[in-house]
Amino acid sequence: MGKSQKKRQMRRHNPMRVPDSHLPKGLDAASASSSRKEAILPILQKMESPDPAERKWACVAVSNLIQNDPSTRRLLQGKNVVGALITRLTDSEEEVVIEAAGSLRNLCIDGGFDICAEMYNKNILAPLKTFVPKISTTLSKFLSTPKDVSESAQKLVYEFADNVITILWCLSETSNKAMNAINQISLIPFLMSFIASRDKLPTTTVTSAAQCLYVLTDENMPAVGELRSNAAFTTCLLSVIQSDQPAQPNSKNHAIPIDDRGLIFRVLCCGILKNIAPVPPPSLAATVDIDRAIVLPTLEPVLSLLSLSETTEQAQAFLAKEESIPEIEKLSLKHAPKSDHRTPSEVELQRLETKLRTVQLALEILTGLCASLPDPGSVVHGDDTKLDGDDESEGKLCEDMDADVDMVPDESPADSTPSNPTFFHTLVSPLLALIQPTSLSFPPSDGQSPHPPTTSALSAIHISALECLNNIFLSLRLAPAQAAHANADSGRMVWDALWHALDIVGTDINRPGQERRREMWEIGVGVAWGVANSWKGVLVPAESHIQVLIQLCNSTTDHSVKVKCIGTLECLAQHPDSVDSNRAIARYLLMLLPPAAAQPTATEPLLQAGSALIDIYSDETLPYDVNFRECNMLDALVASVEGVRRAVRGIDKKRERELRMRGEEVRDNLVAFIEYRRGLGV
Repeated sequence: MGKSQKKRQMRRHNPMRVPDSHLPKGLDAASASSSRKEAILPILQKMESPDPAERKWACVAVSNLIQNDPSTRRLLQGKNVVGALITRLTDSEEEVVIEAAGSLRNLCIDGGFDICAEMYNKNILAPLKTFVPKISTTLSKFLSTPKDVSESAQKLVYEFADNVITILWCLSETSNKAMNAINQISLIPFLMSFIASRDKLPTTTVTSAAQCLYVLTDENMPAVGELRSNAAFTTCLLSVIQSDQPAQPNSKNHAIPIDDRGLIFRVLCCGILKNIAPVPPPSLAATVDIDRAIVLPTLEPVLSLLSLSETTEQAQAFLAKEESIPEIEKLSLKHAPKSDHRTPSEVELQRLETKLRTVQLALEILTGLCASLPDPGSVVHGDDTKLDGDDESEGKLCEDMDADVDMVPDESPADSTPSNPTFFHTLVSPLLALIQPTSLSFPPSDGQSPHPPTTSALSAIHISALECLNNIFLSLRLAPAQAAHANADSGRMVWDALWHALDIVGTDINRPGQERRREMWEIGVGVAWGVANSWKGVLVPAESHIQVLIQLCNSTTDHSVKVKCIGTLECLAQHPDSVDSNRAIARYLLMLLPPAAAQPTATEPLLQAGSALIDIYSDETLPYDVNFRECNMLDALVASVEGVRRAVRGIDKKRERELRMRGEEVRDNLVAFIEYRRGLGV
């Protein structure tokens, strides 16, 4: 069972992108589905106009056309709009350069990796490199003599800096080649100058600098090393966390106002410190336990800042207001376009989206932290980590999931167990709330979401929360059996909450556009395995759950998902009194083994099925062992030995060394188990 690692993904502070991987490829398909194709040619023509006003208009018009419209974006891309905009970055008119940078920034956000790769291949870094020192020089003048510069001029430069930084951070996630090229620009001092002057600069620009720095320090050792080696930089980042007011959880009785940009900036600085930890002396950050003193206290309250159901209701209300606005009042190409032209409803939707992305970012950082928890088997429990809680603490476990319980100061996830009520409420309970889908979490099966950015953010939160839970329960799966029995109510609550979420997701996960639903199941079944392991023998298997797991195992082509399904079924089969469920699961597992399998089972699922049957029937005194005898499972296992041996021999010793060792272990255990059962004579 592998842990979910922190994924490289577009970390957008203004995510407009409509998931479109399922859409037909090619210009013909884009042209057929775009409602604005007539506007494309005039825009491209004006991009080359001798009149700078028309060139500026064309650059702004691109941003207006692509918003939440993948077909038009693809049509523009097919007409080389990226190349045309990159050319405008060297325009003789500054205003054209600024608007071209804004359009390219929005294309990065809207188009994702494909467009970023195209920009890199068309050498966008050449003009961007020249902008970095110019921006630094200009900002230095602004900060030293702010009264000598008009407010409008300052705003123009700040927005331009924001656009350039955003493009650079998007490009840095495109490929290792792009990242290596960006490493050569030496962006760290440039970006840290924004964070150091955060009190004098717009929050949006400073936040973009932090976003870029967060991405650059994500497993990128040149940037990590440069940041670690400068004590002033790391001390500055630490001061952001320690000096700013921490976020407060939302209350049922009153809503606590949140500085959205300030909060996401704080979370980003927390993530940067996590990326570069451990920090060497002489920095003050070297004296701080980043995980315990920075990451957990900063991020745990963020998990409870929002109610996803209430946020969805608010988004739907703003969407209804937006639909009621007459079309004539909305932006049109016939009028002078403005890059910041947004209705009040759009502004509020953006604000909600920023809050959602803040929660997603916190989850992403926590997933990385949870992935670094000790692996099962390496955790040594001393007397002070005894799992038996008293009656009072046991009662706390079943309190409402929104209970506000503070983190014990000297506690870390590595010290936590399923019986620890503080850990349970501060981390697990909020995560369970965040995996529950709302009506906007996924696009409908027959169309597009009414607001794709909100849908994208919500589904990302659900998936990130599942990844955190996956890592937590995998780390706790070897807790002693008596601990699980002592906390049976906790296990049932987690199990029920997980399946409630998956039931809402539904099993119609293979349609185009429903990739997020499928991902929910693929990660969710891993969480199910971890929970079932932690409370093995306690959870009563439901027939519906068994059938869904079997259906998913049969339908998926992902071997790791098959293994997770089989592992979960194995744990459910070990509920002592569920004889019928045990029989159904065992028969299915036997059908995965040779020669009974209708078609050859892949090696990893095959080994998991064989190992599962050994574990399920290792104790002949359990009530369900009657199934082993009555269903002649011993004969079936004997017949499978040669097929298992062939599968193990087929594993390459050099390329798949760990799998080969695992296979040999299962093969030997199977032979030994058969001899053991034969020796029982029952």
